[in-house]
Amino acid sequence: MELYDKIFKPKKLTLANGKIIEEKRSRTPFILLLLLIATVVSVRITGFSLATVIKRGNQFFVILGQMFPPNTGYIGNIWGPLLDTIKMSLLGSFIGGVLAIPFAIASSSNLIKNRIVLSIVRVFLSIVRTIPTLVAALIATYIWGLGTMAGTAAIAVFTFAYVGKQLYELIETVDMGAYEAMEAMGAGKVYAFMTAVQPQVLPAYLSVCLFCLEGNVRYAAILGYVGAGGLGLILNEKIGWREYDSVGMILIILFGTVLVMEALSHFIRKKLT
Repeated sequence: MELYDKIFKPKKLTLANGKIIEEKRSRTPFILLLLLIATVVSVRITGFSLATVIKRGNQFFVILGQMFPPNTGYIGNIWGPLLDTIKMSLLGSFIGGVLAIPFAIASSSNLIKNRIVLSIVRVFLSIVRTIPTLVAALIATYIWGLGTMAGTAAIAVFTFAYVGKQLYELIETVDMGAYEAMEAMGAGKVYAFMTAVQPQVLPAYLSVCLFCLEGNVRYAAILGYVGAGGLGLILNEKIGWREYDSVGMILIILFGTVLVMEALSHFIRKKLT
């Protein structure tokens, strides 16, 4: 009981003027206790076994060892699918980022006062966000058939949902003083938005889109598993045939591409800020 009082009950402090105030106790012990309970429950539910990880974990390094040295003779077959992956990422990111703008505006409570419209658009964005990229690509292959078009559509859907949520949260944090002043002077809502709100959110919006593009290069590399083209197609094929030296070459090229994309994205984001 004394330990409970010491941890959870508030301290009483006496000031120089004789006034007594209560200092709130930290909630950290309570939060740590909840995390510990959640961890124990998760271990029991998932059947996680540390002994199995220790015993069988070396198999990861066995497969990794079969990837090196990589099959450099296979590099000529990688450039085409790699280009498809980059094209899917760029086009899908652009389409999704542009389509997200009107939906983000319609989801911003400081611009749209109709609660019904806000709720409908936000629920729609939440539903789209719950669709895994691979599932979206699989659905797209039934619509457009196998190939990069399906992959582009899947990436566009993911980018649309992610950027849409980030953008409407950015819009809700802007200073609305200039926007309200423009409306008071007789400007329309669109003009007021373009002149007062858009300059405030544009750098952050572009930064979010570039960050999303970085991830999309990696996501696009596995979309071939459902027939959406790109590096995933040959990656799935080589893993199926257990040609791990070719898999190693594919992963090295993908790693280099991701590094270049991240460096370029970081440079542009730095210039925007």
